[in-house]
Amino acid sequence: MNEVAAPAGTAQRLVIRQLGLQPYEPVWRAMQHLTETRSDEIADELWVLQHPPVFTQGQAGKAEHLLAPGDIPVIQIDRGGQVTYHGPGQLVIYLLINVRRASVGVRELVSLIEAAIIDTLASFKIEAAARPDAPGVYVGDAKIAQLGLRIRRGCSYHGLSLNVAMDLSPFSRINPCGYAGLAVTQLIDLVAEDDEQSLMVTVEKLLLQGIIERLQPYSWVDVKHELPESPGQAG
Repeated sequence: MNEVAAPAGTAQRLVIRQLGLQPYEPVWRAMQHLTETRSDEIADELWVLQHPPVFTQGQAGKAEHLLAPGDIPVIQIDRGGQVTYHGPGQLVIYLLINVRRASVGVRELVSLIEAAIIDTLASFKIEAAARPDAPGVYVGDAKIAQLGLRIRRGCSYHGLSLNVAMDLSPFSRINPCGYAGLAVTQLIDLVAEDDEQSLMVTVEKLLLQGIIERLQPYSWVDVKHELPESPGQAG
């Protein structure tokens, strides 16, 4: 995807980073660095990517929810929530947003992300819903999207992961998001489409547009394909 339309409005800029398959820890450290060093003039960013297999344990995570990680690495991180799994075929979008500038509260940002995911799934005629007691998006009783954020210096980082066309079996090695026996599902099992790459491209475009439309208006969107070399100057 080379271009995303942005709503007309104030002269706020948005950078979208299309990063492909990236190891988890360097991306996490880059998010931290950008958040720690950004000024109020720095553009908001959305990072779009996938990760090699990895379990990430949030700040509320408990060791007993890691049932049998085996050869998949476990990284203790600083987002909210508990343990989840990332792997190829899962769409990840990190939201590096100046929430203070946008006048968006944490709960509002979570609801915004959930609504964008629900509307994206509705485009495939899939009925999905959020749960007030467990952030994320569900199709019936099965979780299809995970959310986890951190707010630091008035800015958000981390974000969402949507199961599109992946190997779901590693979820059985954990209690997903701290819930024993929680079922998980993915988009490709719920639609007629069997072209995984085409499905990923379509859902990525729809979900990005849904998020952008719900954030503060952006009049200029720039697409890049690498992590910021100097995060404090990114955008």
